[in-house]
Amino acid sequence: MADSVFIEGLVVETVVGVYDWEREVTQSLVIDLEMAWDNRVPGRSDDVADALDYATVSRRIGTCLKELRPKLLEHGAEVLAGVLQAEFGVIWLRLAIRKPGAVPGAKAVGVCIERGSR
Repeated sequence: MADSVFIEGLVVETVVGVYDWEREVTQSLVIDLEMAWDNRVPGRSDDVADALDYATVSRRIGTCLKELRPKLLEHGAEVLAGVLQAEFGVIWLRLAIRKPGAVPGAKAVGVCIERGSR
């Protein structure tokens, strides 16, 4: 299956980082997500109940990362991928988490993972 649903540039404010000062403030994370999903059924029915609801997925991403308060982006990505696969039945996903302004001179730093199989 080559179909997918994606969310690009989702900003989540959360506590993230390993330094003491980072554990006391919120910072922005930027999420890009692509999920394998058979879009033929919602394409025919035009019914949101048949689709992977990206608004619901986006809210869940925010809730997960705000509750998790990860020290490492790698940990945030792994936990988030597991939650999305378990709760939404996503068999494959590509997830990038960026932390803007974390390194002087760089627009952002981050991680990208793929989990599951198409």
